[in-house]
Amino acid sequence: MLNIDGSSLAVNLLIFAAAACAVWIAGTKITVYADELAERFNFSHALLGLLLLAGLTSLPEIATSFTAAHANHAPLAVNNMLGGIAMQVAVLAVADFFFGERALTSVVPNPIVMLQGAFNICLLTFVAMAIIVGDVPFLGAGVWSWGIFAASAYSFIKISKAEQRLPWVINNPDDMEFGSSERGKNARSLEGDSSVWLISKIVISALVILFAGYTLATVGDAIARQSRLGESFVGFALMSAATSLPEASMVFASVRRGLYTMAISGILGTNPFNVALIFGVDMIAPGEPVLSNIGDFSAIGTLLGLAVTGFFLMGLIERADRTIWRMGVDSAAVLIVYTGGMILLYSMRGS
Repeated sequence: MLNIDGSSLAVNLLIFAAAACAVWIAGTKITVYADELAERFNFSHALLGLLLLAGLTSLPEIATSFTAAHANHAPLAVNNMLGGIAMQVAVLAVADFFFGERALTSVVPNPIVMLQGAFNICLLTFVAMAIIVGDVPFLGAGVWSWGIFAASAYSFIKISKAEQRLPWVINNPDDMEFGSSERGKNARSLEGDSSVWLISKIVISALVILFAGYTLATVGDAIARQSRLGESFVGFALMSAATSLPEASMVFASVRRGLYTMAISGILGTNPFNVALIFGVDMIAPGEPVLSNIGDFSAIGTLLGLAVTGFFLMGLIERADRTIWRMGVDSAAVLIVYTGGMILLYSMRGS
């Protein structure tokens, strides 16, 4: 167990940065290993983004939020997950700016990503409703928490089944192969590794992410107290940024290599995991249901995640290759709304 109560704010920030770097490096490695597995076993990049990358890159959120919940810091735990949802969608827009050859949403041939986005909007709507009206205890958690968990599980089942269907066709057949010919030197260097060793590397990277995530939660709580920014804002801004590093590294690596479907599916597939974790936090945290006690700050944070997801979903449906400032118009809208939302949340940090 870490004991950082006697450390200064500067030391805790250094520990936080070191743990965040470990999360980033491990997240980058997992992306390369996962892409190699997809090539070897002919997995869909969309399904891989949902089942493997989304699950593994959610490990920091699991470690940080469950640790915070156990220590009776429900606002820190819940806002870490809600902040991660909005943050990760914003990361897609940043990747579009730096690495995209075309607008990020214009070359995604697999319709599963639209279904993921639609489920994300529904789930976030349920969370916002629960925060606003409050929750009541039921079997160790809250009624809303149970319902949100059931809806999240349903979304995983429907998305997995949707991979077997193609309800619409792409306009440009060349988009289906976009980026598939360039796997990168890192992936090619893994061709001599056995599948067992490759899976072992994924497990090792996951354990690094899990331990670093626990460190982030423990140190993040101390930073919240020492900086006087409050648990809600530290959870939504600082901790969510750190625990989103695996997703960020996955997105940048995927977009740089033209694997747009994996990038978007990895993010939209991760967000239902984050929503489902609210149930785990509710089960662990002592006292009343957590969604009854986190207030307007978390409601606005949830609506911010809903808004930025909606912009990307519109881009995926339209699939227009219109750009502004080197990125898709939808990505520019996401960054503008996210920045405005963070300014609003900073002004509400005491609530």
